[in-house]
Amino acid sequence: MEIPLQPEPPEVLAELGFLFREYFDLAEKKRRWSIRDDVPWKQCNRNLPPAVADVLQTFVAVELYLPDYLGKLIPQVRANRGRAWMLANWGYEECKHSMVLEDWLIHSKSRTDEQLADAHSEVFAHEWNLPYDNGRAMLCYTTFQELATRIHYHNLRRVVIQEGGCPALEKALMLVAIDEAAHADFFRKLLAVYLKYDRPGTLEQIRRVINTFKMPALHMLADSRRRENDIKNLRIFDEDIFVLEVYEPLLQKLGIHKSELRRKNYKREMVSGNGTAKDVTATRT
Repeated sequence: MEIPLQPEPPEVLAELGFLFREYFDLAEKKRRWSIRDDVPWKQCNRNLPPAVADVLQTFVAVELYLPDYLGKLIPQVRANRGRAWMLANWGYEECKHSMVLEDWLIHSKSRTDEQLADAHSEVFAHEWNLPYDNGRAMLCYTTFQELATRIHYHNLRRVVIQEGGCPALEKALMLVAIDEAAHADFFRKLLAVYLKYDRPGTLEQIRRVINTFKMPALHMLADSRRRENDIKNLRIFDEDIFVLEVYEPLLQKLGIHKSELRRKNYKREMVSGNGTAKDVTATRT
């Protein structure tokens, strides 16, 4: 039986609100950037392999579900100012990510405006729904997903450099990856607060998430299997990267031992993006 979540007491709400204001002030001071002014668009390499543009379009498509993400996530936490305000700020930063990546596709002549309009139509024909039924589980999911997203962008930048480089795309991917790292760090801090006040309930939600984790909305896109294979073939992200660079580092930073995530006769499996199964709570101990 699932462990019931404790209600959020005033001290938790206050601590989460403080963390958001700390995050916001630091972002305003050190991390805001301009799509037009901070990317060297005149140094755009138009000769990168087509696979780079294909992967980038996949990332853009996932970002385009932003209205669904915000429309579904904010109602879960509307009475929690720290979390609701962060989602509004997160939405602003994520829309910049979508726009800067689309701009590169246009500047590099990898896609036309018409092709991107078709991609928008494909995305908006489907609605994304929450993978978990409560705000605590969604925070756990977002913490893992944001770190995984940062790794996607970091590793794609590595591929771009290996394929001859593109100063414009390298800078754009660096700026986006820095934002994603900040998101992951913030959500991890929120998760640590919940662990402090309700460790059993929070561990249960973490257990649910890590054993069913997959990146958002990818399966909803046309040719989703091909898109997943592109990401894997370029060594941008796969199951091993998830375990070694997302799952294990986050558990260490949160002070969670893997034994806390196991139950007697616990048999749930993590279903990875390509449909293979792995019980991540029972690996690499």
